[in-house]
Amino acid sequence: MPDNVSARMTLEEFHARHADDPFQDHRAPSPLSDERMEEECGLFGIYYPGEDVANLTYFGLYALQHRGQESAGIGVSDGHTMSMVKEMGLVSQVFDQESLDNLHGHIAIGHTRYSTTGSTRLPNAQPMLFKHPTVGPFLLAHNGNLVNAAELREELRAQEVQFETTSDTEVLGLMLCRTPGATFDEVLAAALPRAEGAYCLIFLTRDSMVAARDPLGIRPLVLGRFGDVDAPGGTGYVMASETCALDVVGASFVLDVEPGEIVSIDASGMRSTRIRRTQTKRAMCSFEFIYFARPDSVMMDQSLYESRGNMGRELAREAPADADIVITVPDSATPAAIGFANESGLPFVEGMIKSRYITRTFIQPSQKLRESGIRLKFNPMKHVLDGKRVVLVDDSIVRGNTSRRIVEELRRAGAKEVHMRIASPPIMWPCFMGIDIASRNELIAAHNSVEEVGRLLETDSLHYLSIDGLRRAMGQPSGEGFCFACFNGSYPVAVPQGLEGDKLALEVPVRAG
Repeated sequence: MPDNVSARMTLEEFHARHADDPFQDHRAPSPLSDERMEEECGLFGIYYPGEDVANLTYFGLYALQHRGQESAGIGVSDGHTMSMVKEMGLVSQVFDQESLDNLHGHIAIGHTRYSTTGSTRLPNAQPMLFKHPTVGPFLLAHNGNLVNAAELREELRAQEVQFETTSDTEVLGLMLCRTPGATFDEVLAAALPRAEGAYCLIFLTRDSMVAARDPLGIRPLVLGRFGDVDAPGGTGYVMASETCALDVVGASFVLDVEPGEIVSIDASGMRSTRIRRTQTKRAMCSFEFIYFARPDSVMMDQSLYESRGNMGRELAREAPADADIVITVPDSATPAAIGFANESGLPFVEGMIKSRYITRTFIQPSQKLRESGIRLKFNPMKHVLDGKRVVLVDDSIVRGNTSRRIVEELRRAGAKEVHMRIASPPIMWPCFMGIDIASRNELIAAHNSVEEVGRLLETDSLHYLSIDGLRRAMGQPSGEGFCFACFNGSYPVAVPQGLEGDKLALEVPVRAG
């Protein structure tokens, strides 16, 4: 990515420069989203005295678009006045140059949303505005899921607090507003120990940017800096969900925000405090490595592109195939497919071409179109596949509907055999920390053996990467520091009894006021 992106660069100039970004669309949403797990949000924040930061925030959110496509928002402060624009849609649809030119200030936060708690509607879009009786107004952007949101919401209702949204983010913000403290740091330190589950938070006050990460470190958050990272202050700081957003705006990676850490940045510099809570283990979501994050991002000192290639290599060692070619389900599984091909000695070829222009906002398919929608998204290459024994590498199988349709299309294009290899273990348990899986009933591997799943998908063979192989591929053979709950049911936090992962659990009538 270029390292000289300027806050004064126009949107037209930025999009011209990034028109051929190979990673921007690696997880573009589509009518085939029934086969993909979705995560909640992308976060970006910037403190940069002397710069008008709205454009830079747009560029950062653009790089994080894969983390949420339902709504986007940017809030800005000049040290005295705060302003915000947010709307339903993609980043490029919500903002134009005129709207960004009207956001003046040197501090900003931005958000892209996929709903895992609360429905897809504008009141649930972020950032959200709150007002604390002592520290004043603040904007909040949140990535993750609070497993005790319903409990906290009922406590606030008992205090006659009224809600305007159905999002756990509002629950958290209103809880902060009811927490006493002379400074924002004090409020966070007192309130956040009550929050259970996954949360990365970025706040904007009139004169500061503050970020916090849950004690388990389930969701990622990184700190970057403009200019000389070793210089004693005087340059701008950036917070983002992934390092790819730092690359786009020309900032240098400084560190991962630690689990349980609160980082505050204002005119006095940067300071760090801890959430007062006993927590000895870490539980980074392993699906960040497998699928969620962009492959050009770095997490826990690991290149995700290399880690995904390692997953393919481990898979080839565990489950080799007697075949002619290796292909991928583009584009998210491509690094794993290349790794599989390199390790097995089979040629990697493009067996399917992906359309990059099918998005949720571009087309709302009918049921009939969904059933044949695979042809909208992936076009099999008949001259490549005809008569070939094919290894099809994908990163995961969730419900299996799309996988089965892909296998059907490969056979229709002339594939003699289809051997499916999955670069992650079978997904058998729902997630309650920010991934949109509603229940075990949706998961094809939860009630079927590997052999039964293979028969349902009509493959000639099917193998998944083992958990041990996944651990080795991520550079952590012991698995320490990661959450594998969707594979083994061992959750890092207690899940409230009766909670079935319903993202609309807070959809109750909103009281007027």
